[in-house]
Amino acid sequence: MRKSLAAAALAGALTISSVAVATPSFGVGEGPGYNGNETINTSILRTYDEMVDYLKTQDAKQDAMELEVIGQSVKGRDLYLAKYITNPDNPTILFLTQQHGNEQLTTEGALEFIKHLGTGKTGGVLDGVNVLVVPMLNPDGAMGDVDFSLDDYIASGDRHLTRYNAVGVDLNRDHVDKIQPETQALHNNVMAKYDIDYMIDLHHQGTSSERDGELVSGSILHPTTQNVAPEVLEGSKQLGAVVFDAVDSTGWGHLGKYAGGSAETISRNGIAVEYGISTLLFEMRGMSDHFNEGAVLGQKSNGYLIKQTVTTLDATVRAIADGSIKTADTSFWDTLATQTNRSE
Repeated sequence: MRKSLAAAALAGALTISSVAVATPSFGVGEGPGYNGNETINTSILRTYDEMVDYLKTQDAKQDAMELEVIGQSVKGRDLYLAKYITNPDNPTILFLTQQHGNEQLTTEGALEFIKHLGTGKTGGVLDGVNVLVVPMLNPDGAMGDVDFSLDDYIASGDRHLTRYNAVGVDLNRDHVDKIQPETQALHNNVMAKYDIDYMIDLHHQGTSSERDGELVSGSILHPTTQNVAPEVLEGSKQLGAVVFDAVDSTGWGHLGKYAGGSAETISRNGIAVEYGISTLLFEMRGMSDHFNEGAVLGQKSNGYLIKQTVTTLDATVRAIADGSIKTADTSFWDTLATQTNRSE
């Protein structure tokens, strides 16, 4: 029987309502890279169908949760939104995962967080914040069900995972024209439908980025387009401050500033401008599959990256619910170093 990756990685290791968390057995950002040696096995990642079953199970268990289909992928897979709307007047945060199909550990973390929302580990946080989660926006890429060859991809297991959707489009470059059905579903049935105040777009990057001489466990960035409203930018920086304080203080998390562009085709920029939503990009270290060996991590890194996702989601909903995000100190952005590549 397939084991749940999130449950296996986090069992006994994390209680969200507690300040203390278990520390991984390796140092900051030092989970093993692939290097032709580590296992890259996709069979321990949830398939699309397993994710759907998990969401439906949680929906049946949780009174506060409502599951909605927001559209379909190119190949006809339903796209899901998990909703927790206790009070429409409360501020709302959206967590978006797997625009890129080969970046799945953030989805595993988001699913674990959804379970925690129904177990009391979040300590009544839903009284003060509405939470929306779109997991696996790109299920065709996640399942390797695409109209191009993946023969040169590294992972073994049940399937390959690719960045692109079924017709080879990067969904995170489609937030202006909105041509693909996945981005149309997100914009028409989530962004335009709900009154969203904050969004974290969760991704994965390569394995060799570092800050201050240490490999990063991830990187963050606020909108960088000059068209973003000042108050939206400030909210984005406050969102980043909450995440940075929660993750970088753990001892096992180490964050840099992502070197991202200003194009509004990217969700971080385009959504901030079009909807006035404060957005944050979070790039976790390493990918689940790729044709480039330098982009993927071994299985031993999965646990801490999933934990980093859960920590991020928990910290942000708490800060929004209690209002402390409004006083978050954003001055760290002035000194946070942009990550560099260790191979340079």
